[in-house]
Amino acid sequence: MSDDDDRARFKNMAESDANDWLIIGTHFIPFARALPDRVLAHLRLLEGDYGGFPVDRLTHCLQTATRAHADGRDEEYVVCALLHDIGDTLGAYNHPDIAAAILKPFVSDENLWMVEKHGIFQGYYFFHHIGMNRDMRDAFRDHPCYARTEEFCRLYDGPAFDAMAEARPLAFFEPMVRRLFASPRQSIYKGALGPK
Repeated sequence: MSDDDDRARFKNMAESDANDWLIIGTHFIPFARALPDRVLAHLRLLEGDYGGFPVDRLTHCLQTATRAHADGRDEEYVVCALLHDIGDTLGAYNHPDIAAAILKPFVSDENLWMVEKHGIFQGYYFFHHIGMNRDMRDAFRDHPCYARTEEFCRLYDGPAFDAMAEARPLAFFEPMVRRLFASPRQSIYKGALGPK
C-alpha cells in the first residue's frame, strides 16, 4: 500500500466521502491512544523553566499533585493538579484555559471548572502586589465550585513553590495520566471515529 492509498483524497472537505473518513478514522485510533504521551512530553517542557519563581514550572506541578495525592484526593483530581499549569508554555496570558481545554473531554464539570478558574482564585494571594484586584474571585462566590477551587489554591497550588518540599517524580503520576486519557467522557467525536 502506497502512502497515497493511506490518505484521504479530497482537496476540499466538502468533497470528502465515507471512504475518506474511514481512512482518517483508522489513523485517528493510534493518534488518540498516544495522547497521554503527548501530554506527558508537553509537561516535561516545563522542566527548567523558572520564570522567576522559586521552583521550575514542572516541579510546581509535581508538588501540587503530590500534595493532592498525599491528602487522599482521587486520581482525576490529582491529574488535574498535575496538569493545571501545563498551558504555561503556550498560554502566557490564559494558561488555565489551555489546561482546561486539554482536560475537558476527560474530567468532571467540577474539576474542569476548578482548573479553568484556578488562575483567578490563585490571584487572591498576589494580585494586589501587581496592581490587580485580589478579590476578583468574589464574582464567583455563589458558584457551586467556588469552595472547591478556593481550597485547591489554598492547599495545593499556592504552597507548591517550596524547593525543599516533596515532589514525587513524573513517573509516579504517569499511570494516572494514562488511565485518565484512555477514554473521553464527553466529546462531539466520541464514538464517531474509531471503533463503535
